[in-house]
Amino acid sequence: MPLSEHEQRQLEQIEQALYREDPKFTRLVRSSDPRVHYKRKLVQSVVGVLIGAGLLAAGLVTRHVYLELAGAVVLALSLLWAVINWRQHLARTRAARTRINRRTDRRRPARGSRGSRGSRGSLMERLEERWRRRQEGDRRM
Repeated sequence: MPLSEHEQRQLEQIEQALYREDPKFTRLVRSSDPRVHYKRKLVQSVVGVLIGAGLLAAGLVTRHVYLELAGAVVLALSLLWAVINWRQHLARTRAARTRINRRTDRRRPARGSRGSRGSRGSLMERLEERWRRRQEGDRRM
């Protein structure tokens, strides 16, 4: 269930207060996020591609073979670096999805164990039903 605008504003305010109060914690959280590392490596590879293309173009204009060779090598290595990081990022994303799916599969009861209820309904319907029961005081789920 998505958060309301008021709840989102409150969450953002709490996050900002936490970041202001504890900058070391903020750096620690951001440094452990794999997306930050992926973005940094992607930027490094793009810069490498630009430098390699520039060296290659400079070598072609000045007719210096060593510049062309250096540009081609830097360009190839940067592209290789980008592809390797992209594949690692995809593998991590797939692994995380698999872990989440396994975790949710363990929580689900075996088919047919829910009694006469035929269709399980959509995720939103189930969440709304749980929320309604929780508001009514029934803690079973």
